[in-house]
Amino acid sequence: MDSDEEMIDVQPIPTLAKGKGKEVDHDRPYDNENLPWVEKYRPVTLDDIVSHKDITGTIEKFIEKNRLPHLLFYGPPGTGKTSTILAVARRIYGPEYRKQILELNASDERGIDVVREQIKQFAETRTLFSKGYKLIILDEADMMTQQAQAALRRVIEQYTKNVRFCIICNYVNKIAPAIQSRCTRFRFSPLPIVEVEKRVNTVVEAEKVNLTEDGKKALLKLSKGDMRRALNVLQACHAAYDITGETEIYNCTGNPHPSDIETIVNSMLSDEFTISYHMISTMKTERGLALQDLLTGAYEYVETIDLKPHARVYLLDHLATTEHRLSTGASEKIQLTALLGAFKNAVELSAK
Repeated sequence: MDSDEEMIDVQPIPTLAKGKGKEVDHDRPYDNENLPWVEKYRPVTLDDIVSHKDITGTIEKFIEKNRLPHLLFYGPPGTGKTSTILAVARRIYGPEYRKQILELNASDERGIDVVREQIKQFAETRTLFSKGYKLIILDEADMMTQQAQAALRRVIEQYTKNVRFCIICNYVNKIAPAIQSRCTRFRFSPLPIVEVEKRVNTVVEAEKVNLTEDGKKALLKLSKGDMRRALNVLQACHAAYDITGETEIYNCTGNPHPSDIETIVNSMLSDEFTISYHMISTMKTERGLALQDLLTGAYEYVETIDLKPHARVYLLDHLATTEHRLSTGASEKIQLTALLGAFKNAVELSAK
């Protein structure tokens, strides 16, 4: 790490203006009605970040001591990784932070030429200040080629005086160990449902969304801790329907409705093989569902039905196996027949 004399002076937090009941950053068009809600309600400061207070608190201490290291953020989508580093940039550089950062999406620009040209060129130039460093943000870096990662490792070593890197990815195991060792790693876990609900309530109130209680429960369930997914689905339903309830949420996301899952599972348990097969095939065609869509719902529903423990374990294990086979390209027809056979075996096991 460079000495304190080589580091940038910490800038004051940008002044925010009041508007429409919420704080607004001047360089962001919060009043733009056409802006996606994910961007419109993106956190502005580190204090706005939902959850992850341990991570933001640690980074605040780095900034206060002028000792910001290279950062590696990893975890599921929609958990605040990009929002956090943009808030860090505002915290360090103030309202003009865009002039001091290079933000690249590595899934689009993933080859070695990007490292040699854009990244290296940006890293080589000193800031307009007499001292300080700039920030390079590499989003979806797990999509970078191995050659590009090897070149990036050298750039990180060579230009530490000028630049700090923030590498963002979903799967940390796809980042080269040599790069991981040069960064301070932070894992962003899925957001707690209660925190997603707080932000959803804020957006519902601000945008006057007619969201029913069962619709909210369905939205929070399907979001699975992904704030981006929750807000995108909410905005899509608000645009398409006057009232956003459970049915509208499931229709908008393309997920099978719980009542459909109940019908399918009960059919597999009680109906004759051929009848059940044709019923499920027809429902998949009419509703536009894939077998993989049905498995997650079936997995949850099986947990609630009356089966003996050993039969339930057998069935859950077969559901997981079927999901794995489908993810590797197995035939849906073959897997559906195998799944029907597993349900019949589970009924027999439960009867013993």
